[in-house]
Amino acid sequence: MAMHPSADPVLIEALERILPKERIRSRFIDRVTFASDAGFYSLVPKAVVQPIDEAEVRALFRLSRERREPMVFRAGGTSLSGQSVTDGILVDLASHWKGVKVEDSGRRVRVQPGVTGSVVNARLRSLGRKIGPDPSSISSAMMGGIVSNNSSGMCCGVAQNAYHTVRFVRFVLPDGKAYTTEEPGDYERFRAESAELHDELASIRMEVLANPVLRDRIRSKYRMKNTVGYSLNAIVDYEHPLDIFAHLLVGAEGTLAFISEVVLDTVADHPCKSTALLYFPDILTACRAIGPLTSAGAAMAELMDRASLRSVERLKGMPSVVRELPEAAAALLVEFQEPDVESLRSRVNEFLSSLEGLSLLHAPVFTMDAAEREFLWKVRKGLFPAVGAVRASGTTVVLEDLAFPVERLGEAVLDLQGLFSKHGYTEAIVFGHAKDGNIHFVVTQSFNTSAEVERYDRFLREVVDLVVHGYDGTLKAEHGTGRNMAPFVETEWGPEAYGLLKRIKRAADPSGLLNPGVIINDDAEAHIRNLKSMPEVEEEVDRCIECGYCEHRCPSRDVTMTPRRRIVARRVLEDLRRSGDRKSYQTLLDEYRHDGLDTCAVDGLCATACPVDINTGDLVKRLRRESHSPFADG
Repeated sequence: MAMHPSADPVLIEALERILPKERIRSRFIDRVTFASDAGFYSLVPKAVVQPIDEAEVRALFRLSRERREPMVFRAGGTSLSGQSVTDGILVDLASHWKGVKVEDSGRRVRVQPGVTGSVVNARLRSLGRKIGPDPSSISSAMMGGIVSNNSSGMCCGVAQNAYHTVRFVRFVLPDGKAYTTEEPGDYERFRAESAELHDELASIRMEVLANPVLRDRIRSKYRMKNTVGYSLNAIVDYEHPLDIFAHLLVGAEGTLAFISEVVLDTVADHPCKSTALLYFPDILTACRAIGPLTSAGAAMAELMDRASLRSVERLKGMPSVVRELPEAAAALLVEFQEPDVESLRSRVNEFLSSLEGLSLLHAPVFTMDAAEREFLWKVRKGLFPAVGAVRASGTTVVLEDLAFPVERLGEAVLDLQGLFSKHGYTEAIVFGHAKDGNIHFVVTQSFNTSAEVERYDRFLREVVDLVVHGYDGTLKAEHGTGRNMAPFVETEWGPEAYGLLKRIKRAADPSGLLNPGVIINDDAEAHIRNLKSMPEVEEEVDRCIECGYCEHRCPSRDVTMTPRRRIVARRVLEDLRRSGDRKSYQTLLDEYRHDGLDTCAVDGLCATACPVDINTGDLVKRLRRESHSPFADG
């Protein structure tokens, strides 16, 4: 990635006419530490800005158009697919835009993009409600990303994802015009003031409805989890172009407009839950249990292959039986949820009465104990970081998500495991939301040599072929298209539907400056460009997977830096040291002494949220004791 210690003074001067200096971050340390999100791509922004209202956002859009400068909105930065990085203007929403208002006795909630999903749920909990999307990253993922990626998760399936629970959307177009589906008058105003966009959406809808093959294809694609491309189901689900566009924004990854506020319909948060870890001799047998579990009303059924179980089998409190499972074994983490204990027991008993023929290795043991349940879910949520914690230094963690027809899930997993073996990913694991046919796989990958990049490219292309042509599945079930699947959107959707996606992008963002390269990208190798550097630095830094889970716990997050950014800076310093760029190195080191070291509270709060147990405070304490420059070590 190109790094320039000095910011563009003309751009900064223009930004200062829009925002106060304290909300423009243009120092070298700001730009390089905002270059990464939780994914494995890196682009250094020219400036990081923090608007507080729509007027400032409109002014930034205007500046973007005038200077032909790309612009990207970022909330929590927990996206895994390269959605929130840019070499233009990065708009940081995490410090502001935190509004939450519970409405209609908890049946609805009004949110801004900079509040985390867990904060929203905390406001709803006493009313027995929660938001539908339930991603594993909900404690750090913010509502802007949850909506813009059409998040789902372990419990919500397809029916309660972001798309299906959004009631009203307020947004600002790249030309500065703002609308909301909550205001009846905006429907006519949208037709009058944004006529080209309105008419193009109306035309696309007419074309789709007149084409039964394409219409039915769209319908069938959304019977499973699917976040590839734009939410084309909006074309057939809604009639008015304003409603269509508002729902296209859900899952658009910030490429069409800025979402300033949404109102969500909430869902019941049942207080009574019963959970069990079920063991099966193999993947196929485990997947055969999905039907009976679904029929019995299970809220969740999380698949874990033997490799994923092996990654957590030594955890304190893990049943010893896990270490004794056969090589081909698999497990399902199952949970039933009901409003009262009687209904819950009835659900569980209904399932237990249908066990004949499921070939379980051990009799199921369901628990309603809160601590025991919490431990089981900690195990499941810890699978991704468990691999990250033991990966080789200098490698990154690649987490991908796919969806297959549920009835073919078992054989699809076996074929995917075959690709792991073929391409040498011996540490790969598979887990996911089996009830929805949605699985995640984790591999550790170095991008430090051309041979490693080529290996990843070959592997990913075979995964694409397997999913699309082997099973008619979807390449991205819930993490968004991003940069890593953008080259393959047309492969999944076909040229006709892909043409519609390009027309939607062109109509909403004719200058093509809003998050370019994400979703729509004609570069067949976009997935292997702008890859994040992961040099070996020191033990704490090397373990970090840059997920961002620590950031909401950090006392200095809105003052100088977060733990994630402190670690990113250490990696950039090492890259600069190795390259011999002394000027850039010294600039960053000087800025790091204050932002990275002097202002860290060293209280260890970051470690309480870190999935790989990094205490950045301990790292900072050690660095404070070191008086010499690491450059001298070279």
